[in-house]
Amino acid sequence: MTVNIDIRFVLNGRTVQASVPADMSALALLRDKLGMTGTKLACGEGECGACTILIDGESVNACLMYAVDCDGREILSIEGLRTEEVLSDIQQAFVDHGAIQCGFCTPGMIIQAKYLVDNNPTLSLEELQRGLEGNVCRCTGYKKIFDAISDVANAEA
Repeated sequence: MTVNIDIRFVLNGRTVQASVPADMSALALLRDKLGMTGTKLACGEGECGACTILIDGESVNACLMYAVDCDGREILSIEGLRTEEVLSDIQQAFVDHGAIQCGFCTPGMIIQAKYLVDNNPTLSLEELQRGLEGNVCRCTGYKKIFDAISDVANAEA
């Protein structure tokens, strides 16, 4: 018998309540229960970064976190970056630099980029490369991604 646990948290600025099984991942909660499909399931093992979200401002692989651990927390997914049909600075930089190939890794890359820029607006290329080590893109050589993030970081510095 599956026991559900009631949780309450803030998702992209809005309070959310859900009843979830104890073994449900935060990724399944976002995608399957709440319809936030921008966060992607790829490896399911925390190796690729496609499911990156921010929880209380920290970068987390949603596939590795239980949904019940979202209780009382503040979560930002890719859907929370855009406001009223306007892309965030990081999203727009990815578009401007052609840093989007197939797009599958893009939500996780953009959330990780936000985390990096928010925590160090004067990122060096080495810091940026290290900060994106957990985010895999199989379509690009990362140069356009690094350029996009660097432009945003330099603008905010």
